[in-house]
Amino acid sequence: MGFPFYALVVCLLCALAWALLGGRTLRPKYKARPSYALPDPETTHLGRLFAEASAANGGLSGFLLLESGLDAFLARALLADAAERTLDVQYYILHDDTTGKLFMDHLLAAADRGVRVRLLLDDTATLGRDFAIATFDIHPRIEVRVFNPFVRRRSSRISRLLEFVTHPSRLNHRMHNKMFVADNAAAIVGGRNIGDEYFEAHAQVNFKDMDLLAVGPIARDVSACFDEFWNSEWAIPISAFRLVRPRARDLRRVRRLLLKHTLKTLESEYARRLRDADLLRKAESGSLQLVWAPAQTVYDRPRKISATVALDRSVHVGPQLLPLAEQAQEEIILVTPYFVPRDFGLALLTGLRGRGVRIRVLTNSLASTDVTIVHSGYARYRDALLRAGIELFEMKPTARTRWRRIRRKIAGSAGASLHAKILVADRKILYVGSFNLDPRSANLNTEMGLVVESPQLAREIVSLFDEAVQPANAYRLALEGRPNTKIKARASMRCGWGETQPSTKSFGWGGTRPSISSRLTWITEESGRTIRLHHEPMAGLWRRFLAGFISLFPIENQL
Repeated sequence: MGFPFYALVVCLLCALAWALLGGRTLRPKYKARPSYALPDPETTHLGRLFAEASAANGGLSGFLLLESGLDAFLARALLADAAERTLDVQYYILHDDTTGKLFMDHLLAAADRGVRVRLLLDDTATLGRDFAIATFDIHPRIEVRVFNPFVRRRSSRISRLLEFVTHPSRLNHRMHNKMFVADNAAAIVGGRNIGDEYFEAHAQVNFKDMDLLAVGPIARDVSACFDEFWNSEWAIPISAFRLVRPRARDLRRVRRLLLKHTLKTLESEYARRLRDADLLRKAESGSLQLVWAPAQTVYDRPRKISATVALDRSVHVGPQLLPLAEQAQEEIILVTPYFVPRDFGLALLTGLRGRGVRIRVLTNSLASTDVTIVHSGYARYRDALLRAGIELFEMKPTARTRWRRIRRKIAGSAGASLHAKILVADRKILYVGSFNLDPRSANLNTEMGLVVESPQLAREIVSLFDEAVQPANAYRLALEGRPNTKIKARASMRCGWGETQPSTKSFGWGGTRPSISSRLTWITEESGRTIRLHHEPMAGLWRRFLAGFISLFPIENQL
C-alpha cells in the first residue's frame, strides 16, 4: 500500500512550517518590565468613594448585575472616563467594530489624561491587526501585551495554521479571561468580550450574557489575577513582534479615525439607546443600588497552558468551583452556552439528583448556538441527563427575555444566542465568569470569575432564569414514550406450527400491546397550544446533518 497523498501533503506543510518558524517555541527576545496594580486606590476618587461605601457596609464588596448589553458597555465607558490613575483590561476577543472602536477611544482618552492603561489580549484577538493594535502601544501611557502568542506575526490565517501544526500542544491553550479594572477600585468580570454582539449593537447576532460590576475589596483580588497574567512568561509585549514599527503619525491617524467614528456614532440609533439605558438613568438620579456581600475571585493560573503542568489540578479553576455544586442541598441552576459534562460531570449531577437536589440547566439549542461543533458534543449526553432527572432547557434563537432589550425583531439562527456562564447553588451563592461547562474551559483555556455569597443576587439571577426558560424563550426537553413500530423480540416462544413470534402481553379483547421506547422531545407553546417536536427545532437539515456528522469523531476533549 503506497504512502497516501494527503499524508504527504501534511508532512510537506509541517516541514515548511518548521522551516519558516526556525524551530522557535514561544517568543523572541524582549526586555521584561514587570508592573503591578495601583497600590493606593484610596488616593483616587473611585477608590475613596467605594472605600467609604464598603466601610459603611461592614467592609464587604459591592455588586451590580449587568444583564443588559447596553448597561455592560456603559459601565465600562463610565469607569474608563472616571479613572484617574490606572486601567487594567484583559480580554479574549476585541473586535474592530462599532463598540470595539468606541471602547478603544475611551481607553485612548484616559491615557491622554495621564491614566496608565495595560491592555492584555489573547493572541487570537490580533489576527490581521498587529499594526493597528501596536499603534496604541506607542502611546507613552498605554502598554499592550499578547498572551501565548504565535511567533510569526503574519496577517494571515494560513501562516498561523502552519505554526499551529508544529506547536499544537502550546497554541491550543488560550486565555479566555475577561476583566476590566479602574483604579484598582472597581472591576467588571463576566462572560462578555469586546464587540457588537456582546453589547446589543449587532444587526444580526446578539449574545445574552452576564457581567458583575464589583467594587471595594474584591477589586484588589481581581487586580491580583490580572497582575499574575500580565507578569507571566506567557504575556509578551506586542512591541517585541513589530515587523513594521508604528510611528507618531500612525497614532495621529488612529485618533482621527476614532474621532470620526465616535462623532458618527453619537447620531446613531445605538447611541440613543445607550442614552436611554437603565444604568445611565439610575447613575444620573443617584438611585443605583449595589448589593454588599462577601466574595472571592477564582481563576486558573497562567501556567495552566504549559504542557508540563496541565495535569496539576492546583492551577485549575474547576476544583475551586466544584464545592459549590457538591455542597448544594436543595437546588442548582446552571447557565452555560456550551455544555459538555463528560462522564465526570454526568456522574456528579446524577449523584446530586440521587440525594434530592433539583438541577436545572439552560444552554443553547442547535439553532441558537454559535458553535455547532460543541453542540454535537452536548447532544450525546441529553438522554442520560434527562433519565437522571435533570431538567434541560435550550434557548430559542427568537428568545426575548430581559437579557436582550432590542426593540427590533431578530429571527432565525442569526438571532439570540446564550453566552452567559452562571452557577447558582441553593439560591444563596453564585458564580459569574468566563468558565463554560465543557472540556476546553476545564482543561485547555484559562478562565476566571467571581463567587459571591448573596441570596439577593442569587434571587435576581433565578428570576432571570425563570423568565428565560419560559416556553416563549426556550424549549423544555423530555423523554417521552412512543409505540415502537419495529417490535423487537425480548424473548421468543415456540408456536404449534414451528414459527417464533415476539413476546407480547394480551389485551382483554385479544389484541397485543406494542413495546414502548423513549423519544427525545422538545416541548414549547404556540398560540397557547403545547407543541411537541422530535428533531432539533428551527435548525435546518444541513445544520442537523453537520452536528450529527461531527459527533462521529473523537474530539470531545477539544470542545
